[in-house]
Amino acid sequence: MPELPDIELYLHALRTRVQGAVLEHIRISQPFLLRSVDPPLEAMFGRRVEGLSRLGKRIVTSLEQDYHLVLHLMIAGRLRWKDRGAPVSPRTGLATFEFSTGNLVLTEAGKKRRASLYAVEGRSSLAEHDPGGIDPLQCTVSEFGERLKLENHTVKRALCDPTLFSGIGNAYSDEILHAARMSPFKLTRETNDAEVADLFDVVRETLAAWVSRLKEEAGERFPAKITAFRPDMAVHGKYGQSCVACGSVVQRVVYAQNETNYCPVCQTGGRLLRDRALSRLLKSDWPRTPEELEEKRPGSGPSPPVDRSEVPTP
Repeated sequence: MPELPDIELYLHALRTRVQGAVLEHIRISQPFLLRSVDPPLEAMFGRRVEGLSRLGKRIVTSLEQDYHLVLHLMIAGRLRWKDRGAPVSPRTGLATFEFSTGNLVLTEAGKKRRASLYAVEGRSSLAEHDPGGIDPLQCTVSEFGERLKLENHTVKRALCDPTLFSGIGNAYSDEILHAARMSPFKLTRETNDAEVADLFDVVRETLAAWVSRLKEEAGERFPAKITAFRPDMAVHGKYGQSCVACGSVVQRVVYAQNETNYCPVCQTGGRLLRDRALSRLLKSDWPRTPEELEEKRPGSGPSPPVDRSEVPTP
């Protein structure tokens, strides 16, 4: 699922293309996409784009007279920029937003359709789409600490909670916690003031660095590859590979359709976190170190590759 750096990259590319342009029409090929009926979608046509913004992991296009389009890409939704009149595949193209400057095409891979589009009128209606999380790039350290400790969850879960923090998901929380040298399973209310301050700094530095990096990589081109798995990430998607900081093997904890990637040396003092699937096999014989885990791992061959398809964030 696109997270804060990815959404900011989209917004950066869109501002240079549609800010001030007129939204002439929207062609929707999959009726499930539009989740609102009032105001009618036609009320958006012919209005000039006054601004683009991020609401959690949603992209908001604000039009004249306080009309707004709220687009949630969910897991596999992606945006493409096309010249006016360019063909769109009916198999993956969910919608085409026809601007006076070009066409923005929404696609979604796979069979499950989860992306959503809402047409809203007024700021109060727009606020109903806000999950409530504070912007980690705009908040103060005291606001960050208050949200972090609002409930006693793991730090990983708290960072990914959209009602606490805006735009952080599975991928960048892994990167943040690795940079902070903090266990993803550390309980939030067990963090002291110094740890909260350090984590606050790392969250801001990590997200800002990735926003800058992605913009630099894209240049003037419209983003063509938005993915949760990037080769220059430190631990996310790097299970079984060497940690870039210490050389130890990156480990994982699998739950539901997600996994958390971490370095046991950098983050947990050399201790392995229990993986639910593997610990059911090993039971009481759960290893204490990565070396013991490799010796006890079922099967004689190497571990099978991890499915790197996009998965929902917690």
